[in-house]
Amino acid sequence: MTDVSTSQLFRSFARIGLLSFGGPAAQISMMHDELVERRGWLSEQQFLGALSFCMLLPGPEAMQLSTYAGWRLRGVLGGLIAGLLFVLPGAAVIMALGLGYATYGDLPLVQAVFLGIKAAVVVIVLQALLKLAQRALKGRASWVLAGLGFVAMFFLSVPFPLIIAAAALWGWWSHRGVRAEPGLDAPVPVPLSQTVTTALVWGALWAAPVLLAWGMGAEFLTDLALFFSKLAVVTFGGAYAVLAYMTETVVATKGWLSTAEMIDALGLAETTPGPLILVTEFVGLLAGYAQGGVGMAVLAACLTLWVTFIPCFLWIFTGAPYIERILARPRLKGALAGISAAVVGVILNLSVWFALHVLFGQVTMSAFGPRPEISSFSPRDAVYVAVAGVLLLGLHLPMVPVLALMAALAGVVHVLI
Repeated sequence: MTDVSTSQLFRSFARIGLLSFGGPAAQISMMHDELVERRGWLSEQQFLGALSFCMLLPGPEAMQLSTYAGWRLRGVLGGLIAGLLFVLPGAAVIMALGLGYATYGDLPLVQAVFLGIKAAVVVIVLQALLKLAQRALKGRASWVLAGLGFVAMFFLSVPFPLIIAAAALWGWWSHRGVRAEPGLDAPVPVPLSQTVTTALVWGALWAAPVLLAWGMGAEFLTDLALFFSKLAVVTFGGAYAVLAYMTETVVATKGWLSTAEMIDALGLAETTPGPLILVTEFVGLLAGYAQGGVGMAVLAACLTLWVTFIPCFLWIFTGAPYIERILARPRLKGALAGISAAVVGVILNLSVWFALHVLFGQVTMSAFGPRPEISSFSPRDAVYVAVAGVLLLGLHLPMVPVLALMAALAGVVHVLI
């Protein structure tokens, strides 16, 4: 604990939450600037140790890092303030955008605007892939894992959780015999009884709305809550990694959304502050709207938010006191390295999948992955992707302005042609 006041904590994390555009890399950089450079509330070692810890966990690492920093400064209350302020601004924006999309998304001009956004999303995912590959692929084994992850998901339709589990087991096994590292300067671990109590309380909070929906016989809401609860446990590697798995289930298995709506969901999530995993809120909202209009949409969105982010507080508040011991275990780091390598292949799968569905009007599933109909190729959409590529990869413009520019370009083209 430090002498940071609750009001100081609130102001700093409100600023972070309102300005946290640009994905986890930009968000983590902003937190480092605010908490280490500007305020001096955390040391460089503490910040990097916390980041390593959060990367070991499922879920959005930037949101969990924010929660951990708040916990470190003001205990559970500080963690709640920091975590909620990181999520709620973006969640409010997603709610408004999602309701607008559900109501007006069928208008021709709106559909045209989203063509530009979809083109930008193809390049944004490719950009995330390149950044992750630079960080995660350090040796031949990691490249092989990435390749196997892509082949398994794209051509063989192996479930994402199975790919993650296999990569983690390989990483754990490959680091056998490696000596433990000296731990970081972290708080003294709490008694085991307190840890168990914390886990039970947050586990109960997580399960409560799921059990309530089940008890009321709300089949759709129960199904929605169970799916996104499972997603919260396997979201290693961030939103991009899990998006392909989520899309396969939501579109192909559940039939809640169309492929085009999933791509639009990611595009809108990219334009808002907060963690990219807020895309789950948009998916829940659209699924709820299709089931029962605006009321069901709001209820489904709130339920999705709950089962997506309550687990983050569970992981942090339960595990944070043990960060020193956790980070000193090389086999856990090995498991994380294996997951990170496999996730590169998973995101490559997502990149190809998005590109196919944006550039081709008709894509069918074959025994060995998606197969585009060559005659349905769209030269106009290819030009949009090329323009987005120049803006993002060539000129290195910020993500949000590029999304706005591409939306405006597609809208103008629609009006003029």
